[in-house]
Amino acid sequence: MTAVRRLSLGALSALLFLLAACQRPAETAAPAAPESTAPATANTAAPLAAPATAPADIARRAIERRATEAAIWGMPAVNYDLMRQQMLTRTAGKENQVIYWGRPLDWHNQTLTPNPDTIYFMAFINTKDAGPMVVEVPPAGPEGSVNGNFVNVWQAPLEDAGLMGVDKGKGVKLVFVPPGYEGSIPAGFQAIHPGTYGGYALVRSNLKSHAPEDVAASVAYAKRVRVYPLSQAANPPETVFTDVQNVDFDSTIRYDDSFFDNLNRVVQAEPWLDRDRAMIDALATLGIEKGKPYEPTAETRQALAAGAREAQQYLSARYDAGMPAFYEGTHWMYPAHPDLVRAAQADFNEPDHYPVDVRGTTYTYGYIGIKHLGTGQFYSIAIKDKDGNELDGGKTYRLHVPANVPVEQYWSVTAYDRQTHALIRNMDRASRASNSSEVQKNPDGSVDLYFGPKAPAGKESNWVPTDPQRGFELMFRAYGPTKAFFDKQWRLTDLEPV
Repeated sequence: MTAVRRLSLGALSALLFLLAACQRPAETAAPAAPESTAPATANTAAPLAAPATAPADIARRAIERRATEAAIWGMPAVNYDLMRQQMLTRTAGKENQVIYWGRPLDWHNQTLTPNPDTIYFMAFINTKDAGPMVVEVPPAGPEGSVNGNFVNVWQAPLEDAGLMGVDKGKGVKLVFVPPGYEGSIPAGFQAIHPGTYGGYALVRSNLKSHAPEDVAASVAYAKRVRVYPLSQAANPPETVFTDVQNVDFDSTIRYDDSFFDNLNRVVQAEPWLDRDRAMIDALATLGIEKGKPYEPTAETRQALAAGAREAQQYLSARYDAGMPAFYEGTHWMYPAHPDLVRAAQADFNEPDHYPVDVRGTTYTYGYIGIKHLGTGQFYSIAIKDKDGNELDGGKTYRLHVPANVPVEQYWSVTAYDRQTHALIRNMDRASRASNSSEVQKNPDGSVDLYFGPKAPAGKESNWVPTDPQRGFELMFRAYGPTKAFFDKQWRLTDLEPV
């Protein structure tokens, strides 16, 4: 079987042809039974033979089918690897260091649905050679606070930190523990077990406002985060920080054969999780086998690209169909399907529940995993207006945000490109938020926001530009949502065309 797995598309076709030839009736087969004299009936008529399919077509279709399923299954890991590769190839940052954006994000950051109303710090962790790695989050105080999330390569949530995290703002030393590690974890440190060598920490430093002095304070506070090997905890080395604010950082999903280059990289670097072992043989059909070179032929790459496009169409259709509504009677949806939330909280270890399709869909438009969803932050998504029509970048819409949003920190609304799920390219800004001093409030404390290609007269400060040639989508973020938020005592209304 090992030899079969390593065949190219052409060799696989030849093997199928030979196998078919071996199964043909021999010329010296036994004589046929005497012809029956019974009258023919519909039940005794010989069945029509199915049209023959060329072995090459069978082989190609097998690769396409398995490529589609592999793309759906592997989406969160490829999503992770795309970000990691951007860090390694386009910045000076390295694993077990920290990259950050020294100003609120703009469209040059082409990650999936990021938040442009906070300051992003990101650390890609690798414990394979370094052993257990510590990410130390400082206590919250007058100087600042963060919301931090920690995940493995598959973006399964491991823990949250910061004001609404496991430490409740007191600070915490989280330790990424490599697979098979048998050492002890000292007092004062909290172990998290990714099950993979890789993982990452996303730390968002809260902003009082977008004023330069508040941005500088937010950056300075988050630079108190420390990343170091547990083996050097007695005298930790300085953490390396790299500002990547001017880098074109593009980790949008590539639905072509390059998707499987990323997937192969993950397979080679990481151990198989028991729940995913059924994919070993399927990936071997694509030429992806642990410990072996990945060298697909040009024909195979064409089949892989076709499979990736099929996955894109399938996952896009699921996203277009929508998720359950957060506010009943509106088009504001939960950020992820409840099946995925349930599975993630159980570390995907439920014996009869593994929602690969909804997980794949989710990681086409977002990244990171939140362990305690609804405590530190909560998001909701809108892709349609009040009439059920998709949001059109060539039209103008109004969103009414009622007064007294039940949050302890802030709220924001961000527009994203409907096709890429990244910030809309070449736009001066992507969002409006309650921590922006420019936003004008109505006399009752509510806010009217506008989204469209041109600002309505006198509404420039409450306007977010869109690309008239492309569709868009919105994400409403509530940071520090209270019980009243989830009890729906406050409700967000649908967008209305102006």
